[in-house]
Amino acid sequence: MSEGCGKESVVDDSLSTEEWLTCAQGLVPTALEKAREVKGFPVRWKMIISKLEQIPARLSDLSSHPCFSKNALCKEQLQAVSRTLNEAIELAEACTKEKYEGKLKMQSDLDALAGKLDLNLRDCGLLIKTGVLGEVSVLPAVASTSAEPEAAGYGNLRELLARLQIGHLEAKHKALNSLVEVMKEDEKNVLAVIGRSNIAALVQLLTATSPRIREKTVTIICSLAESRSCENWLVSEGVLPPLIRLAESGSAVGKEKAIIALQRLSMSSETARSIVGHGGVRPLVEICQSGDSVSQAAAACTLKNISAVPEARQALAKEGIVKVMISLLDSGILLGSKEYAAECLQNLTSSNNDLKKDVVAEGGLTSLLAYLDGPLPQESTVGALRNLVGSVSAEALMCAGVIPRLAHVLKSGSPSAQQSAASAICRISTSSEMKRSVGEAGCIPLLVKMLEAKANAAKEVAAQAIAALITVSSNCREVKKDNKSVPNLVALLDPNPQNTAKKYAVSCLMLLSSSKKCKKLMVSYGAIGYLKKLAEMDVPGAKKLLERMERSKIKSLFARKS
Repeated sequence: MSEGCGKESVVDDSLSTEEWLTCAQGLVPTALEKAREVKGFPVRWKMIISKLEQIPARLSDLSSHPCFSKNALCKEQLQAVSRTLNEAIELAEACTKEKYEGKLKMQSDLDALAGKLDLNLRDCGLLIKTGVLGEVSVLPAVASTSAEPEAAGYGNLRELLARLQIGHLEAKHKALNSLVEVMKEDEKNVLAVIGRSNIAALVQLLTATSPRIREKTVTIICSLAESRSCENWLVSEGVLPPLIRLAESGSAVGKEKAIIALQRLSMSSETARSIVGHGGVRPLVEICQSGDSVSQAAAACTLKNISAVPEARQALAKEGIVKVMISLLDSGILLGSKEYAAECLQNLTSSNNDLKKDVVAEGGLTSLLAYLDGPLPQESTVGALRNLVGSVSAEALMCAGVIPRLAHVLKSGSPSAQQSAASAICRISTSSEMKRSVGEAGCIPLLVKMLEAKANAAKEVAAQAIAALITVSSNCREVKKDNKSVPNLVALLDPNPQNTAKKYAVSCLMLLSSSKKCKKLMVSYGAIGYLKKLAEMDVPGAKKLLERMERSKIKSLFARKS
């Protein structure tokens, strides 16, 4: 045995890195010699010998690095190799002398030795592969203080991240503890230096046997997912299956962090599909039914993200998503859960007639209307309602009180909610009775005001709604009474290609042109000039309205002369 490298010296930390290298190099020939003398357990010892023979090359690679003697990880790795070599020597001597407790115990010890040799060989290779040796770091693997240079701080972080990949599980656990503390203080720097190999190491730790390790690992992965800086790496390294398992059966903290990570990752449609493929829908649905407030909201948001992918909707339906989302809309713990539920229902009912019928059958229309009664009605709720109105009879819509709710949205909702409400009015305005009810609910002045919206789409749908409603005489009178209706509609005759409301404005003005007062207003606001351009563009009705306006202008001139 090499002098100074016996079993007692393996715990001696006073040796330098170069001395530990000499120690390990000296132990290899002894270990090989002893191993080759063993007659028993030939298969196991043959495998151990082949691993021992690989060690000199790995030590040579490690020692040839220019920063070999300056990095604490090298010294630690050489200590680990020396401990394993000493253990190999002891087991070889015990086998040769046949002084051991029993065959089964020795077989187990030899298997453990083979595992340690594998770990040593792998870790020596990783020290080179990770590039951590290029960072000269002799400080402990903790967060750099504000007084340390930034480069030194990065060096410490790289070393700490490398420790997640190197050594036994307990060593990785210590590195994990340090990383959790570092991220609390300086998450930005961690994100700046983390690499794919570090991500892979973290993903592997998600399946560790220790619940504490899994919990700390998923906390870090949750932060990485929320940062949006390494989503592709996380997914490509296989983070989804262990996150889904944690969402199913992790600790309270582990479950919450796993679901939040899934929520962030599911913003990608490709990842959303993968979550479905890995069986992630059922645990998310179960959490929506029984989870705590934060987990429930995160699960609802994840399902909402998945529902935005059309081909995933049937899989969601099979897991009872409709009933669960309606229940959340009625009694979700957080307001956010209700909003995500409404968005999910909007996505589910956007194109699938069967799902529309399911939502109506489960009482979804009533739940959506009740949610709309709040002071700030959300666009997603109105959007879901708009999707459903075609699947419900006019009588049922009237009885449910849909029209007053739409009027409430036009008055108090966000611009996007108002746009959805106007779109819903277009869809329900299929009979004179419905049109009159919309007018009686006070929607017309609100739609006229909406013609002044900034968004072209909002102006278009408001003009479309007015064009549908104005065919009823009582509504037409209401439009004529509004001082802003003609000026707003004439403004929408602008031939600009971005103005998509032109044809609806022409329809509205055609019906208003029976009024002399309205015609005069149209002329005074420049309708004829606009209509000439629209007639050239073959906009439907523009030529006819122009002729009517010009005849009226000529009659007016003759009347003045006479």
